[in-house]
Amino acid sequence: MARGKMNLTRRLHLNGRAYFIVFCVMGALAILSSTMSKTPVLNPFAVSLGTPPDLIGIIAAASTIPGILVSLPAASLSDIFGRKKVLLFAAFIFASAPFLYLGITSWWELALVRFYHGFATAMFVPVAEAAIAERFSAKRGERMAAFNSATYIGRGFAPFLGGSILFITSYGFHTLYLAVAVAGVTSFAIALLLLSENKTNPPANIAPQPVKAKIATGKMLQGWLKVARSRGALIVSFVQACQYYAYGVMEFYLVQYMIEVANLDALLVSIVIGVQVISLIVFRPLLGRLSDKYGRRLPIILGCTLSGALLFLVPFTTHFAFLLAISIGYGVGFVMVISSTSPLMCELAPANLIGTSMGFLSTIMDIGQTLGPIISGIILATVLSYTGLFTSLTILLLTSAIIFTISNIGKHHKINL
Repeated sequence: MARGKMNLTRRLHLNGRAYFIVFCVMGALAILSSTMSKTPVLNPFAVSLGTPPDLIGIIAAASTIPGILVSLPAASLSDIFGRKKVLLFAAFIFASAPFLYLGITSWWELALVRFYHGFATAMFVPVAEAAIAERFSAKRGERMAAFNSATYIGRGFAPFLGGSILFITSYGFHTLYLAVAVAGVTSFAIALLLLSENKTNPPANIAPQPVKAKIATGKMLQGWLKVARSRGALIVSFVQACQYYAYGVMEFYLVQYMIEVANLDALLVSIVIGVQVISLIVFRPLLGRLSDKYGRRLPIILGCTLSGALLFLVPFTTHFAFLLAISIGYGVGFVMVISSTSPLMCELAPANLIGTSMGFLSTIMDIGQTLGPIISGIILATVLSYTGLFTSLTILLLTSAIIFTISNIGKHHKINL
C-alpha cells in the first residue's frame, strides 16, 4: 500500500515536471516567433514600405494595443473557465499571423498584421504566468522566473537568427517571415499535445466546471474592481508600465539609432539587441530567487535606478563596445524589476484572482509599452532628437523608483485587496 502511494506520488511529480517543461518549450518557441517578427526586422521593413517618419511609431506600437484590450478579459476568463482554451487560442494566432506578413504591400497593412499578431502574446503571457503561479505556488518566484527565462531564450535567440537571415539574404523580409512561421506553427503543435495530455491529467484550474455567461460576467467585473481599487496593485502596475514603456522604445528606436547614427550593420545591431536579451535570460532566475529570499522592494528600486541611468548615456556614444555594455547593463536593471513585480502582484491578490491580477498587470504594462514608441517618436521628430528621447526615459524610470520607494509597497509579505 505504501509502495503504491509512493509510486503515485512519483508519477504525479513527473507529470508536473513534464507539464512545466512543455509550457517552457511552447513559450520559448512562441516568443521566438513573435520577437523575430519585429526585432530587428520591423523597423527596416516598415521603412521599405514607405512608412511616414511621424507614423513609424504606430507600427511599433500596433502589436501592444491588443494587450490593452484583451489581456485582462482573457486572464479573468481563464480564472473562471480555465487556462487551457485561452492558451490554445493564443497558440493558433502565433501560428497563423506570420503567413500574413508575406502578402503585405503597404505600411497600413503591416500595422493591421502587427495588431492581429499582438493578440497572441496579450493572451498567452498573463494566462501562462497565472497557470505557473497557481500550480507551483510553493516555488512561485522560482518557477515563474524559470518560465520567463525560457521565453527569453526564444526572445534572445530571435535577434541573432533574424539579423543573420537579413544579413545573408540582404534584407530578404519574406525569408525571415517564413522562419517566423516555422516557429509559430511548432509552438501551436506543442500546444495541441499539451491539450491532449491534459485530458488525462488536468492541472489546477485547467478545466473547471461550466459557468453560466451572466454569472461569469459578474464574477469577472467584480474581480476587475477588486484589483483596480488596490493601491498596491496600481503602484506595482505603474512601475511595470514604466519599465515596458522604456523597453518598447529601446527595442525599436535603439535599432534605428544604431543604424542611422552609429552606422552599425545588421549583424552588429542584432548582437547588441541579442546580448541584452541574453542578460535577461541569465540573470532573471537568479534575481527571482533572490527576491523570494530577501524581498521584492530592493530589486525594484535598484533596477529602476540602474536602467534609467544607463539609458541617459545612449545618445552620447556611437561605439559598438560602449553600446554593447550599456545594452547588457540595461538588461540587468530591467530584469531586476520584472523578476520581482510579477510575484509581488500574485502576493497582493487572493487565490481566486491570480489570473485577473496578472491580466491587470499585463494590461497596464501594455499601455506603457504602447505609449512608449508613439510618444518617443514625437520627441524624436523634434529638435530634441535622440538626446531628448533617451533623457525622457531616464526621467520616467527614476520617477517610478521614487514613487515605489515612498509607497512602502512590498514591506509586508501580503497586502489584502
